[in-house]
Amino acid sequence: MARRLLAVAVVCLVVLAGCQGGMSGDATTDPTTTAPTTEQMTDAAGTTTQPGANASFSYDDPDADTLGWEGGYWYNESISVDRSDGLNDSELHTVVNRSMARVEVVRGLEFNQSVPVDVISREEFANDTAASYENVTRNGTLHQNVKWEAMFMVGEDENAIDVLASNRAGSVLGYYSPSEDRIAIVSEDTESPQMDEITLSQELFHGLQTHRFNTSELNQSTQELHNAKDGIIEGDGNYVDHRYQQRCERDWDCLRPTDSESPSGSDRHTGIALTRLQPYSDGPVFVEQLYESGGWDAVNDVYENPPASTEQTIHPDRYGVDEPTPVSVADTSTDAWTVPETGNDSVDFASFGEAGLFTMLWYPSYVETQATGQPADVVIPTTHLLAPARNNDTLDLYNYSHPYTDGWDGDKLVPYAASDSLNTSETAYVWASTWDSASDATEFADAYRELLQYHGAERVSDAGPNVWRIPDDSDSGYADAFRVTTTEGRVTIVNAPTVDQLDAVHDSS
Repeated sequence: MARRLLAVAVVCLVVLAGCQGGMSGDATTDPTTTAPTTEQMTDAAGTTTQPGANASFSYDDPDADTLGWEGGYWYNESISVDRSDGLNDSELHTVVNRSMARVEVVRGLEFNQSVPVDVISREEFANDTAASYENVTRNGTLHQNVKWEAMFMVGEDENAIDVLASNRAGSVLGYYSPSEDRIAIVSEDTESPQMDEITLSQELFHGLQTHRFNTSELNQSTQELHNAKDGIIEGDGNYVDHRYQQRCERDWDCLRPTDSESPSGSDRHTGIALTRLQPYSDGPVFVEQLYESGGWDAVNDVYENPPASTEQTIHPDRYGVDEPTPVSVADTSTDAWTVPETGNDSVDFASFGEAGLFTMLWYPSYVETQATGQPADVVIPTTHLLAPARNNDTLDLYNYSHPYTDGWDGDKLVPYAASDSLNTSETAYVWASTWDSASDATEFADAYRELLQYHGAERVSDAGPNVWRIPDDSDSGYADAFRVTTTEGRVTIVNAPTVDQLDAVHDSS
């Protein structure tokens, strides 16, 4: 549940200039507590009293824990903290407790227990991240290699685990660990670790989510399910951030980062990052609409029935109405091919959903934009992702909706590995998707063929009308054979090293 929104936004600002503006929105009203509400702190002339300056408010500790007070500090209480040499233990305690009180006020939920918070350096976090990826099994590595190769984001000469580790190490500003019930704030300054109160507020809220809604038990076993459930987890977290930041800009004195404390984003894989960013973009808008229609009770209710797909947060009107269709892929492979068992209770298939398929079709335009310095239009134009979908004030950073992928109803990708190829790690896959209509399926299949052609694929005429081949001498990193077929509302993509092996991976008869 790491907070990646601001981190990936750095990538956006560097390589896709103009995609993020300033945040604004409706005024935040405090819930009723023993502390004064915003309205009570504003005089008739409209002047807001600054925290700690309200002479009529008693900052004495309450007789019992109450909303807006935590660990000896009220949400609107002034504190004395020197950030120049980093936060010592006493200062960190002060900042954390006041931030917990502020999260309570913003979100209307009481902390029933505290969450330990550590400040760690970027170097320490990178080392921890690398260590967490060291014990990935061979089959687990094959699984990741196949799924990100299928997305045309990690070539056959690359290791997806290395790319994933690098992305995480360079982008995360802070994270909450449900298994340890602990927060780590990542600082760029290894000598004098600092603090961004907005990052802290979200990670504290993630702890509150786990304690109140048991979010760590949600099924996030595929990229699609992870993004779907993050529609409420990160959507709520980033909406809390948004409202918290409004208070910082209006009437709270908050600790904010300097430019030197923000990660550069230069080494991140933008395609993978943006595949995973979707819930951070669409989720807050999804939560905002719930809040505006039914208050925090409506948001709380969603945890009992979280989004079932990214489609439901890309198009909030489909939440609870348009459920995804389970996709089955019959194993018709020969003995030469097997599905690697990933172990560790992980599923042996993948799913990317509407958000993933959109990003796959959009990514080549980004690559070309980087190469030429000009917006490109390969399959989905570079600029389409940057068009505000619903909220021009950037609660919704990116637009993941496009006719090529609107109509998605379910997908399942099954990786295969050659049974006798432990040394070469020869792989293949079958990727089936269902669509709302036959025309939706055809539209996606046609767009996918455009994607193949971009990567140098040529139609293999003597193998039928649906077979394509990226030549071995291609420098794209994806030299393979592909069969793309549509049957009513279903698209089936079969990948194998050679045309002759397509049927051995998935019999087309």
